[in-house]
Amino acid sequence: MFRTILISLCTGLQIYVFWRAASVPFLKRTIPRRHLIAAGIVLWAVLLLSWTLRRGSEGTWSMALEIFGMHWMALLFLCSVTLLTVDVCTAFGYLMPRQSPTLRGWALVAGVVLSLFALIQGLRPPVVQSYDVHLRNLPAEMEGGVIVALSDLHLGSTISERWLAARVSQVTEQRPDLVFLLGDIFEGHGRPERTFLPVLSGLSAPLGLWAVLGNHDFHGGRAGKIETLEEAGFQVLRNRWTEIRPGFILAGVDDLTSLRRAGRNDDFVAQALIGRPAGATVFLSHTPWDTEKAARAGVGLMLCGHTHGGQIWPLDYLIRRRYPILEGRYDIDGMPVIVSRGAGTWGPRMRLWHPGEILRITLHSYERKNPPVMNIPP
Repeated sequence: MFRTILISLCTGLQIYVFWRAASVPFLKRTIPRRHLIAAGIVLWAVLLLSWTLRRGSEGTWSMALEIFGMHWMALLFLCSVTLLTVDVCTAFGYLMPRQSPTLRGWALVAGVVLSLFALIQGLRPPVVQSYDVHLRNLPAEMEGGVIVALSDLHLGSTISERWLAARVSQVTEQRPDLVFLLGDIFEGHGRPERTFLPVLSGLSAPLGLWAVLGNHDFHGGRAGKIETLEEAGFQVLRNRWTEIRPGFILAGVDDLTSLRRAGRNDDFVAQALIGRPAGATVFLSHTPWDTEKAARAGVGLMLCGHTHGGQIWPLDYLIRRRYPILEGRYDIDGMPVIVSRGAGTWGPRMRLWHPGEILRITLHSYERKNPPVMNIPP
């Protein structure tokens, strides 16, 4: 269903872009209309073919088609944004009728330039975003503990082992006590490539490697992904908790969007937290939902991903309607929630004004920061 909707949307965007491009004076002079129509049909067919072959297909041609299709989709989107801006400002040519075709030409140029900026930003290494979090009841031995969390790696055809090796180096430089993967670790066309296993195995942390599953990790079956993660030394938290140190609890849930699409409406947050001992709890959830439930259950810190921060502006304005907690740090009923923009990218290797990031979180005791006030009688 999602693929059908996306193809339909891309078809509409392509018709709109080529329709407006046909009115641009420079293009009218240099490209015959029949050639422009033919180019549009061919590009649409290639886009359709890339989406048809991408599920479970292997080989250089299928990979090239997928990469082209994803980036062409992003280019169509950004050109549509700039063209629609001109059309709205000119009432689709009724205002400034003589200047409107030329303005559409400049809008196409702006769309291409924005796409180039997005490609450059998407290919840049993710930044390390640091946070200090004060947890209630944090054990003394966890004071100053460092968590490094990565979300939305999307390892697959457009994200290589070389890229992953560079992220492993970034994580190692932070000297973490704990390493978390917050879901969408693999792109999900099928079983993950075994070539990622030795690279993932390069991660280490004194208090362990931990992961939760994202929606893409359910695509094509989750078994192969879990096996790969466990072989690499990760422990996968599936609607359960574990006590890493006395008084320091880690809990995690499977992706909430995938569970609800499957018709499972149980309270998985409560299930993951039930029966845990007293202490400070860090909760991992790929999707930033049910934050109020986690806060009411006494979670001290919740870490999420999934949204990519919108990835390509202005998609963030649309995505925020479904995911109001989009990126960065929030306070939900006294519980800090940190939503990562993700280290990798979904689809095109493009980001516009929303750079990729790796989270570095230093833990501190809330009680040390806020010692109890002694009431001394007069």
